[in-house]
Amino acid sequence: MKKLLTIVLVFTALHAFSINFDEYFETRTLRIDYYHAGNFNTEEYFIDEVKAEPYWGGSHVNLIDTMAYGNYFFKVFDVASNKLIYSRGYCTLFGEWQTTPEAKQTKKSFSETVVMPYPKKNVRVEFYSRSKKGVYEKKFDYTVNVKSYFINPERKLQYPVFDAYISGDPQNCVDIVVLPEGYTADEMDKFKEDCKNFSKYLFQFDPYTKNKTKFNIRAVMAPSLESGVDIPGQHIWKKTIINSNFYTFDSERYLMTSDNKSLRDLAGNAPYDQIYIIANSKKYGGGGIFNHYCMSVNSNSFAAKIFVHEFGHGFAGLADEYFDSSTSYNDFYQLDIEPWEPNLTTLINFDRKWKSLLPAGTAVPTQADEEHPLQLGVYEGGGYVAKGMYRPSTDCLMHTFKGNEFCGACKKAIQKMIDFYCQ
Repeated sequence: MKKLLTIVLVFTALHAFSINFDEYFETRTLRIDYYHAGNFNTEEYFIDEVKAEPYWGGSHVNLIDTMAYGNYFFKVFDVASNKLIYSRGYCTLFGEWQTTPEAKQTKKSFSETVVMPYPKKNVRVEFYSRSKKGVYEKKFDYTVNVKSYFINPERKLQYPVFDAYISGDPQNCVDIVVLPEGYTADEMDKFKEDCKNFSKYLFQFDPYTKNKTKFNIRAVMAPSLESGVDIPGQHIWKKTIINSNFYTFDSERYLMTSDNKSLRDLAGNAPYDQIYIIANSKKYGGGGIFNHYCMSVNSNSFAAKIFVHEFGHGFAGLADEYFDSSTSYNDFYQLDIEPWEPNLTTLINFDRKWKSLLPAGTAVPTQADEEHPLQLGVYEGGGYVAKGMYRPSTDCLMHTFKGNEFCGACKKAIQKMIDFYCQ
């Protein structure tokens, strides 16, 4: 089985390098908005609209996702040749909602988006969902006529863009677009300063520090009508441009938005690989979803560490390593399979994770050592689960904010993703 997996991965990697960007794509974005609906164990896809956007921030080389991170995956095939020309893994708010108690009581739909470089010829987009056995299963496909006059080029939320930190060409850098939430027109200067600060925060932590020249950070200057964000538990409601709120899934600190359309309309003002929302609030909170978006506050005393923690989720696919605080999730992980996240293991296929980084003689599992929180090992507890799930260190920035570093396994995962985007 391991030999077969190796052959498949090698074939996928070779295929990824066989695609000529200029043969298949233009340097702009095709955006597909759709609705993802269901309950705790059912799901359906419904197309909303297809849009054309003026920028593309991604690599022109690494067009095929060879990591297979995420609970969802989409593949883009050239219709004429049936050749796979683009793919990406991702996660969504709907996928998280499916693990909440509410999902066993009702059905809901969430707006979601996939983006790709704009194809020169018609494409078929296939949507996959990861089963409880960890295998991607095809759920839906949609063929796009790239010449259709129904592809909407309208830019509904067009605003100026501020260059907070620029290193190079979008195709050779990780491009982060930063969106403001709850900043009024009079607070746009404050938002600019917050963007500069968040750029500084990112590069305070390795491996971002040594990769500083591989990032671009742009901010969309989009004001809200009112200052602050919604706090439903305190009956506070604000008129904001992205319509975010604390108490997402009834978890007080979980600050997120389900207004995907506004989010994407704003992000489309700049080339981007990752979307980060800065909320104008002192209240502790935030969230991050792999290849979807990240969000955190600007004024909390933990703002810098919240930022890099949430970006770890959204950018590198890192999981939460804590297990001793309440969440809204039930059965978020299946303990009879290996999780896809690079910083968790059930030991079912530990060879794929950080096993090669362990010091010789490391016991598996490893006894927690509070005096050496970054010592690599296999420590029980992680991913909201106290037993049967293991993390790489006693403590790192994906666990608590007591320290100031990512552990070696998380650093390796972040570096791997930086390299993937920058080729």
